[in-house]
Amino acid sequence: MKLKVLDNKQDVAKAFSEYLKELIEKADGKINVALSGGSTPKAIFDYMADNYKDSIDWSKLCLFWGDERCVAPTDAESNYKMTVDHLLSKIDFPKENIFRILGENNPEKEAIRYGKVLEEQLDSDEDGVIFDLVILGMGDDGHTASIFPYNIELWDNTNNCVTAKHPDSGQIRVSLTGQVINNASEVIFLVTGAGKAEKVELIIEEKEGFKKYPAALVTPYTENLTWFLDKDAAAKLNL
Repeated sequence: MKLKVLDNKQDVAKAFSEYLKELIEKADGKINVALSGGSTPKAIFDYMADNYKDSIDWSKLCLFWGDERCVAPTDAESNYKMTVDHLLSKIDFPKENIFRILGENNPEKEAIRYGKVLEEQLDSDEDGVIFDLVILGMGDDGHTASIFPYNIELWDNTNNCVTAKHPDSGQIRVSLTGQVINNASEVIFLVTGAGKAEKVELIIEEKEGFKKYPAALVTPYTENLTWFLDKDAAAKLNL
């Protein structure tokens, strides 16, 4: 595990944007990336659109999503819409490289369909499909993708995708499972804000009971895991 602690959310956005640019430049072909929703990716997308619009070869990037709310793509709750509003609408991005979860569809059927899309579009090995990069956020409750502490058993589901219910709102979501996340070539957490500090400490320092939080189960088989944190999120770490 690697830790990158930056001063603030803007610096996290800058550091990750540069990291992604270098990853794309090094790649021989296309890179398959699963995106996260949330406030931190929103800030990063804004930064990339403002500062990397013309310096990244966007045609080399294929976009998927780690989870999606079961709403229309025009709904304010949609992770896809957030990506469009803050990044895709501001850059020249090829539509054929976008593979969104169809949140407007029947959730159970969509989880099956999207799992098949992953099998069709991604390379695979004996452990399943392989993303080049999975980008994750973490909630204040330690959840990641749409797998929460109360439904943590979904992490070990053998399907590529599952449906999950938000514990408070009851909103249904489609989410990648642990086997897909951990089989990625690389996984990156983007976590900012003081509200995340307690769980960041528990998980990264492996304190008692840390494995009851889904974010703690992110242990890629390649061991290629990086946490991008701002100082507020990293405040309780023993650095």
